[in-house]
Amino acid sequence: MMKLYTKHGDRGTTSLLNGIRVSKFDDRIECIGTIDEANSYIGLAKTLSDLKLKEELSQIQKNLMVIMSGIADTRNPDYRFDSQYTKDLERAIDEIESSFPRTKDFVLYGGCELSARLDVARSIIRRAERRFHKVERYYGADANAVQYLNRLSDYLYILARYEDFKAEHKKETKIQDAVVKNILNQL
Repeated sequence: MMKLYTKHGDRGTTSLLNGIRVSKFDDRIECIGTIDEANSYIGLAKTLSDLKLKEELSQIQKNLMVIMSGIADTRNPDYRFDSQYTKDLERAIDEIESSFPRTKDFVLYGGCELSARLDVARSIIRRAERRFHKVERYYGADANAVQYLNRLSDYLYILARYEDFKAEHKKETKIQDAVVKNILNQL
């Protein structure tokens, strides 16, 4: 059985998918690590999500893994990112945005736990996107993947606002139900 630890990283290097050893502070490793961090937060958001949203977020996590692989091996055509996923996000953004009255003001994050988790993932995706542009400049990168990251941050933003809206609506409904119940008890 192969052990999890190899001890190769003890000297500050790691391997890309193509076997090339690079420093752990290489721009590609920084970018991959940032995307992995966002992927973890998306996983955390899934724990509070309904089944439909869990499936959507799981697909996003799989997409992020393909993007990380493409950064780790830019020449492998198996890791080319399909632009259809970006179109799917755009369609989802439009659908979500049309389903509630979104405020155009600055947002105070943390309206509910799920939206807070989504906002953390969104801000990490923004950082990943900035790092991806640096990788793109020096090592080349898949333009479809960087476009996806940009759209993903928009998707996570609108999804978080929608979850805030739903949470506030539930809170208002509970208050209204309590008021009605109180009135009925007084009759």
